[in-house]
Amino acid sequence: MHVKTNRILSYLTLTILCVSLSHCKEAGIIEGEEGIKEVHLTPTEKPNEVINEKLFDVINLDYPGLEKVKSYHDNGQLYYAAHELLQYYRQRLDVINPGVNLLNPTITDFDLNVADQALAYRFYVRNFREDVVDGKEVYYLFTQNNAINWELAPAGITDQEFGLQMHRHQWMLPQAKAYRITKNEDYVKSWIEVYADWLKNHPVPEGSVTRSNPAWYALQPAERVISQVDLFYYFMHSAHFTPEWLSVFLTAFYDTVETIRNNYYTDGSNIYVTQTQAVITAGILLPEFKKSPEWLNEGAGKITEQVVAQFLEDGVQNELDPSYHIGVIADFYTIYKLAGSNNKLNLFPGEYIENLRKATRFVMDVIYPDYSIDNFNDTRSSSYTKSVLLRNLRQYSEMFPEDEEIQWMATEGKMGKKPVDRIQTYPHAGYYMMRSDWGSNSTVMILKNNYNPQNKWHCQPDNGTFGLYSKGRNFTPDAGVYSYGGTPESNADRRAFRATKMHNTMTRNSRDIADGYMLGTFLKQESNDNYDLIVTENKSYSDLTHRRAVFFVEKSFFVIVDEGYGENADPLVNVNFNLSPKRDDVIIDDRASEFIYGAHTQYGDNNNMLFKTFVGTTPGYAALNNTAYVSNKLGEKSAQRRFYQVTIKKPLNGAARFITVIHPFTTEADYANMDISARFTDNTEGLFNSRGASAEVTINGKPYALNYTLQ
Repeated sequence: MHVKTNRILSYLTLTILCVSLSHCKEAGIIEGEEGIKEVHLTPTEKPNEVINEKLFDVINLDYPGLEKVKSYHDNGQLYYAAHELLQYYRQRLDVINPGVNLLNPTITDFDLNVADQALAYRFYVRNFREDVVDGKEVYYLFTQNNAINWELAPAGITDQEFGLQMHRHQWMLPQAKAYRITKNEDYVKSWIEVYADWLKNHPVPEGSVTRSNPAWYALQPAERVISQVDLFYYFMHSAHFTPEWLSVFLTAFYDTVETIRNNYYTDGSNIYVTQTQAVITAGILLPEFKKSPEWLNEGAGKITEQVVAQFLEDGVQNELDPSYHIGVIADFYTIYKLAGSNNKLNLFPGEYIENLRKATRFVMDVIYPDYSIDNFNDTRSSSYTKSVLLRNLRQYSEMFPEDEEIQWMATEGKMGKKPVDRIQTYPHAGYYMMRSDWGSNSTVMILKNNYNPQNKWHCQPDNGTFGLYSKGRNFTPDAGVYSYGGTPESNADRRAFRATKMHNTMTRNSRDIADGYMLGTFLKQESNDNYDLIVTENKSYSDLTHRRAVFFVEKSFFVIVDEGYGENADPLVNVNFNLSPKRDDVIIDDRASEFIYGAHTQYGDNNNMLFKTFVGTTPGYAALNNTAYVSNKLGEKSAQRRFYQVTIKKPLNGAARFITVIHPFTTEADYANMDISARFTDNTEGLFNSRGASAEVTINGKPYALNYTLQ
């Protein structure tokens, strides 16, 4: 950052608290009985030194509407030129920001709390809080020795995300909304003071940016640009938004966009999409910059390319994480809506929105009937509330108004048509859904067996796991992510929550599936009058492949046939099942003498589930249970659930084989009367047949023959 800019920032810091009513009138703003009005008064001229002259290097003075700006600039009157530029922005009507409503602004209680705490230097950093008092989150205090501490590292927080997220300035847009509604100038003064201090302490870097400069790396500058185009609209009418500050703000904005362009993520991740969104948004909403046409054309080209590249053939975003999948669709939708509002749709091909159709259907399929989502991979389910998911579904319905099934989901069944298909397969990504129906009382299992040859960061090593929802309850909540790592302690936390054994799948000696072994394959889908069937496979270790066949019998209960096979080695093989959001809601059922182990829930609302695991061979048999945490939000242990593990020794050159029955029941009396048995009917020696398997499950005296054959 230029030395001149630092002088201006110091000047702003010294003068911000002494702006008077007369200054407000000079700035062209008066307040009367009817509220705030704008008038165009010529202020007292100030020295050129109070303006960052770089502003006029980056603004296109020949842009229509800037004639007065250019005239003053050409006469060497930089303060007046900046003043006229500010008046231009305050009066500009031909550029539309659909994300901002100045006439009827609204703010949530959450955002108002964020805005108010920022006045006391308690800055909101997404997913992190110090406390909760009277139902309101309390954020960390960023002042130390009468200065803002931008290196704050609160005790107990080891996740690298805190240090990254703080540079996204997530409290500033809530302050802008609060200002527009309340007209309280304290919000503006706070923003200017804090942002000026941040700019002083985090100058624009030269050249490429690395992880060692988190303030300007990856998502941080992109998220700042996206929020700043909105807060600019909210704040610009304030008396405290002076020509001096405009010169600082716009030059910093320009530098931020250029830094993004010089440091694109080239891995095709969600970060790259957000960076591109920031550039194209800047090009559309601030066309007065000399480089705005470059930003617009470059961004349009990249985003058009990415609307195809971001998704696999089945429509799932390439990082295989439902939360990032939803976020990427939202980015594409926001860009398209912005372009449409400003007559820029000619920059996009006609199939731009159509390319998102399969992606939106995946969201419809991966959420549960109560409009919740599981913690698959790095999804933080607490961020995807019912209102958030419904808002996204409404956007999808807007994109595809002829899709009556999406409309049904988006309106909670009030409009459109109820979906018919009860089996959904996404074989390129590795997600499979089996459901009894689409109503709120339906049963849904989502099987996850990702194909991840590139070892995507957000994809956890848990192939074969599943989520089970029935009648409003998630019976097998995924462990979550808890931490993105960054320090030895937080890395250990991340490993603990994403560990393979903390998911409903098979392990070898309780070890994690390693990089390079997340190559889930889809073998078979079949439906008949008796059951629906999904068969998947994953070579989870060099000497052990996990094949899982899931039978959904009579749209009522599940039977899972697991086989761990491989030549030569005879390791201990485990199947792991993690039940219920709370450990006290689960009772372990141990019939070790019969080599049967399982668990059942004990909810008092007649909505319960039992798990019962049988083994094909008994050498090496062992079973255990314990508790482990679930994290629905970064840095938060949301609940402590109970899990159980059953182990046998794989026969040499054979297969470790398990049958697990998952059956609903109502009361404890109902559970006590249930008689369940299961056995393999193809062999009892632990042999493996690559073409299929056969089993028989008997429920209260009724036998069910279950088998499949591969071609």
